[in-house]
Amino acid sequence: MAAAAAVTRVGWRQGVLRLPRRGFAFHGCRPGPERGAEPGDSTQSRVSRSCPPRKSCNDWIGPPDRYSNLRPIKFYIPENESPLEQQLRKLRQETQEWNQQYWANQNQTFNKEKEAFIHSRLKARGLGLKDETGKKITLNAEEMADFYKDFLSKNFQKHMYYNRDWYKRNFTITLFMGRVALERIWKKLGFKQGN
Repeated sequence: MAAAAAVTRVGWRQGVLRLPRRGFAFHGCRPGPERGAEPGDSTQSRVSRSCPPRKSCNDWIGPPDRYSNLRPIKFYIPENESPLEQQLRKLRQETQEWNQQYWANQNQTFNKEKEAFIHSRLKARGLGLKDETGKKITLNAEEMADFYKDFLSKNFQKHMYYNRDWYKRNFTITLFMGRVALERIWKKLGFKQGN
């Protein structure tokens, strides 16, 4: 609910949502075209062409990807990014790429199998994909429930492994976020960390 309120407060700008900064304040902005992605980062260019303003000091969330239906993130890179902050950002980028890839593949498989199921059911009845007016013929909810149940059963193991990896990655990211927060507190208090 709070996230929805924050989204409404910030608003849409040029098809990209600017997230408010919370918890981790960034100091200094890095202007220029390199903002948001490492050179050669294929995920950012493949997922979304949206680009935040040059002086943005925030992570940006773009419109949903057409294949994965997930909103890609362009990560803010502060000028004075510490090695620990860089590690956290790269882990988040890698997790985003992994997640985008998984759901793009999963959705593609789902759509292909769904179309094949509908076609086979209609063919068994002696029907084509469209009626005489050219309108697409659909199956009722009970018939589609058979497909959904079968699809979930076939992909149970795959989903289980995905969920396990998702929780591992998020736990690791959370630990890194805690370490980064502690590092920033130490810097603010004027202490230097030894390597």
